[in-house]
Amino acid sequence: MAFVFMPEHVHLLVHPIRQEARVSRLLARAKQPTSKAIKQLLQNGNALLLDRLTVRERPGKTCFRFWQEGPGIDRNLFSPRAVKASIDYIHTNPVTRGLCGRAIDWRWSSARYYLQGIADSDLPPVTRPVAQWFDHSGVQTEHS
Repeated sequence: MAFVFMPEHVHLLVHPIRQEARVSRLLARAKQPTSKAIKQLLQNGNALLLDRLTVRERPGKTCFRFWQEGPGIDRNLFSPRAVKASIDYIHTNPVTRGLCGRAIDWRWSSARYYLQGIADSDLPPVTRPVAQWFDHSGVQTEHS
């Protein structure tokens, strides 16, 4: 429903369309091919960064690690207010970091879609939230 690609991290707000959908599966399907493609680019260019991103997991075993370890941070949002606040946070992240003056100036974001109706074909498609998805108020964290 909303996204921003930052220089060293990504924010995604997703709403599964099927009951059995899992965020962990979505993350794996996004992270694995991206990591493999970046590793291949670095290998093809003999980039020094490849050595810095190759880490020792245990004695005798190394691996390429583009993404930080762990699943990332996720939480469930149940109220329209919480969803709006999350979308606003995502879109203002580049402004807060000083990367641009206005959210719509950061190309790698869904902000222009929300604020101007512009859908960039180079970016993921966005679906606006529908009020009927929400039946509680507040935010529920993964561990609560």
